Amino acid sequence: MSGPDRFCDRLSRPRRIRRGATLTLVFASVLATGAATGSWDDVADEGRKSPAPSTSTRSVASSTDAASEAADAAAEAMADGKSGEEAAEDAVSRSGDRWGAVYSPGEYQEFEQSLDGAYTGVGLWARRAADGRIEVSRVQRGGPAGQAGIREGDQLGSIDGKRVAGLPVTEVVSLLRGTRAGSPVELGLKRGTRAWSETLHRARLSTDSVTVTQLAGGAVLIKVEAFTKGSGERVRSAVRDAPKGAGILLDLRGNSGGLVSEAVTAASGLVDGGLVATYDVRGRQKALHAERGGDTTRPVVTLVDGGTMSAAELLTGALQDRGRAVVVGSRTFGKGSVQMPSRLPDGSVAELTVGHYRTPSGQAVDGRGITPDLEAEDSAERRAETVLTGLGPPS
Repeated sequence: MSGPDRFCDRLSRPRRIRRGATLTLVFASVLATGAATGSWDDVADEGRKSPAPSTSTRSVASSTDAASEAADAAAEAMADGKSGEEAAEDAVSRSGDRWGAVYSPGEYQEFEQSLDGAYTGVGLWARRAADGRIEVSRVQRGGPAGQAGIREGDQLGSIDGKRVAGLPVTEVVSLLRGTRAGSPVELGLKRGTRAWSETLHRARLSTDSVTVTQLAGGAVLIKVEAFTKGSGERVRSAVRDAPKGAGILLDLRGNSGGLVSEAVTAASGLVDGGLVATYDVRGRQKALHAERGGDTTRPVVTLVDGGTMSAAELLTGALQDRGRAVVVGSRTFGKGSVQMPSRLPDGSVAELTVGHYRTPSGQAVDGRGITPDLEAEDSAERRAETVLTGLGPPS
């Protein structure tokens, strides 16, 4: 993808994070669907450094002292005989950066592909029950799991012969996913008294990150799972195609972010241009603006919760600050920092925080989150619909 270097506020993707003396590979649940959090597209390209050769089409650069120092430290460690990943882990750990992360070349390539709204897998989501059992929480329509008749609620007992009861969901997801479409994976399943094995072949699947539903009361529910490539335009089209006079219920619960440019595009469907967010990089203030021509007449309610993060918080803050939406739910996660990737000679990638963003009113999000206009945890969607019916067209 051409264009300026990309600064990122990513959270939900493969990342090695130092916690005391322990390095842990963390996958947020949204990674099972191929999504990942934010990327900045319109940052000045000064100080750009060409990445090492890679199959990636995205620019990976270093333009801050902190990131450059980390990359230099990692390069020195590699000269002392450490692998690229080991060197990067040491450098990120020494930085003390809460959001610092390290990718192997394969992990970063997979992450880049996920930003395009696709992933390699079997099309199911997993959760761990209180007793440690792993259950299927969702099945993607048309995916290998769905075609094999696997259903939500089925118990997943093993993957390629390895028992999964008690394992972290992150490890289960890692076992299910693959890098090559067509590769087989054998699942041990149970439904009631029936137990069976099913061999599936992984496929390249889309994330279906935006779904649009016409509610019984006439409102249009737009659910955005993550801001992957094209999702912003899908939101804008859904608003434009909604029946005349219909209100919009924008559901961002559990949305751990995505491409920030897509969040800005989504905002462009609901405001007529203007400021969406400001951010700082190297102490310089920059701004993100919506395009002109969005619908400013429909009432809008935005649903959020503690799983609403980064780019989704950016969109929520913009709509709330500009009086364009009533926000209903619980306080959002509070991920408003900007990370930048730097590629090492062996293709590994290290990330460090280089800046933070703010809502149009100047509110900082990182570590604070966004407070809803109406707190609602139980029956939040029903309360949001009630609020929506009481809203008239904006003045």
